[in-house]
Amino acid sequence: MGCFFCAGERENPENNKDQIKPFSAVFLELFRIDSIDVLRPPLPIFSSVEEKSKSNFQLNVRKQNSLELKRGPSSNGSERAVQTFTFRELAAATRNFRADCLLGEGGFGRVYKGRLESISQIVAIKQLDRNGLQGNREFLVEVLMLSLLHHPNLVNLIGYCADGDQRLLVYEYMPLGSLEDHLHDPSPDKKSLDWNTRMRIAAGAAKGLEYLHDEANPPVIYRDLKCSNILLGEGYQPKLSDFGLAKLGPVGDNTHVSTRVMGTYGYCAPEYAMTGQLTLKSDVYSFGVVLLELITGRKAIDNSRAAGEHNLVAWGRPLFKDRRKFPQMADPNLQGQYPVRGLYQALAVAAMCLQEDPALRPLIVDVVTALTYLASQTYNPETQPTSNMPRLSWPGTPPQARRGVERKMSGGSERQRSRVD
Repeated sequence: MGCFFCAGERENPENNKDQIKPFSAVFLELFRIDSIDVLRPPLPIFSSVEEKSKSNFQLNVRKQNSLELKRGPSSNGSERAVQTFTFRELAAATRNFRADCLLGEGGFGRVYKGRLESISQIVAIKQLDRNGLQGNREFLVEVLMLSLLHHPNLVNLIGYCADGDQRLLVYEYMPLGSLEDHLHDPSPDKKSLDWNTRMRIAAGAAKGLEYLHDEANPPVIYRDLKCSNILLGEGYQPKLSDFGLAKLGPVGDNTHVSTRVMGTYGYCAPEYAMTGQLTLKSDVYSFGVVLLELITGRKAIDNSRAAGEHNLVAWGRPLFKDRRKFPQMADPNLQGQYPVRGLYQALAVAAMCLQEDPALRPLIVDVVTALTYLASQTYNPETQPTSNMPRLSWPGTPPQARRGVERKMSGGSERQRSRVD
């Protein structure tokens, strides 16, 4: 588990202040709407910062090494009780962790499908490897985070087990597996994700991240956003999972938190990889990688590809600068079944999220607005051919070239250009 940083010379934003468009201006230009506010969805749970849960908790580790979670009073009563289970209960639920119940495994341990008779529910049980990458601290972080944070796009923690040196987490069962399964390791009987489904998944994952950044108090930096951590429920509803690496974000006048660099190679923001300074924009970068995976069908890191194409972002950056090559970035599994205009707009959002300078990346609330709009534009290949090229300028194009494109599009009209600058 590690991170990468993007090679190449970074532009100094101070030298280009007059040339940089805010995200909102680029959004209005790309989506041809009069106001972002008309598309911004209501916040999912809390209507104001003051209404957020101010729950307090404390951990008591008993002599028997079992763990007890206590929560203080909640102002909105939104918390769900997190149950404790014995190791014996979970062993019975998985038929003694039989191989045919195994859903997946990784550096943290294994995930099993099981049925808990006490609650008459099918669940996913993550058994942490006692010598694995996710240690006791990460286990406690995940229990606490998911017991206090609730949103339709966050996986629901049902309970946990901390008997002796056993550490297990019990989640709601997500029947469609992970986004990684569908994009990069599909079974022969699975259909490739269509364009509409991809945009709905992107919008839902962004909403989960928006909740962590804007609704949690203090904000939460997810720190490990990747395709394998986006689980899919009925109707391909995406939910963020695996909060062991999550950190509380900066508060007050602080702009970042400093921490040991953790995450997954290929998804890590370059400034975090180089300095250990973690911000909300670090998550936005990781989301840009996931969005680019959804559009292209490529893995964040794929050493089986030709030289120069191993790293998805490094492969995509030169293509961002030449709009004639945008169709080359579409996943071949889509078989041309996508709206060309929608493809360009989705790539625009990904390119902005992947800016090397974090100050130039959008806030996640604006990403949600853009992707909610894209997800609402249902594509029908029978009635919407992909041959019509949209008249869009491209935010990844150098400013001088972008202005040239705008002049061509507007016939040199100063009035047209001033509308979007």
